[in-house]
Amino acid sequence: MTASSLSPAPAAHAASPPLLQVRDLHAYYGQSHVLHGINLDIHPGEVVSLIGRNGAGKTTTLKSIMGVLRSRTGQITFDGQDITRLPSNRIAARGMAWVPEERAILSTLSVRENLELPPARPGGWSAARTYEAFPVLRERGHHPGSKLSGGEQQMLAMVRVLRSGPRLLLLDEPSEGLAPVIVQSIGRIIRELQQEGLSVLLVEQNLNFATRLADRHYVFVDGKIVDEVRRDEVESRRDELLKYLSV
Repeated sequence: MTASSLSPAPAAHAASPPLLQVRDLHAYYGQSHVLHGINLDIHPGEVVSLIGRNGAGKTTTLKSIMGVLRSRTGQITFDGQDITRLPSNRIAARGMAWVPEERAILSTLSVRENLELPPARPGGWSAARTYEAFPVLRERGHHPGSKLSGGEQQMLAMVRVLRSGPRLLLLDEPSEGLAPVIVQSIGRIIRELQQEGLSVLLVEQNLNFATRLADRHYVFVDGKIVDEVRRDEVESRRDELLKYLSV
């Protein structure tokens, strides 16, 4: 099975007020101006992807939203509250979670210890749900994180943040370098989370994976959003999207 065999995600609840609003976001690495006036919205229960070439500003946008990159201007609103100046730990406490491309697991600890360290919060994933969704994590329970495959590390990283019961999940390249069967499993979980009302902001180079899951796509070029494509426009604009990705 491949990412393109995923069933389409359900329609987003775009009539509801946005859960996340980003307005005129500019971000900097030292003297380098890397984001130029980013504006985007995500509604409850919506999956949105950020697509574009490497270096276009997609990951920087996630870091800025999560408060990891502090050198930025503009306004970021989450659930009606301005979080622009909050540190990342306080943003996380409000219900936002981030799985970076590096996956951020505790490599010297076992799978079980990785799952026990972030205490489950109300609405968060239990151990039972974790093992139901990803049975391999039960099988690898005593293995250190460093001994897991890339796909197993991605599963573990996702579950660690889902234990906190977030309302918005930021995912950076979740399918990168993974076997098709693992990509399929991750896509299935994202779809289930959306059906439960979770919102997902997804950075993804795998166009098939992104277009089968996301309700809308923001296209990044040189630190700017240059286009927005709805799911019902994807097929008629696929060649254009591939050019943006240089695929």
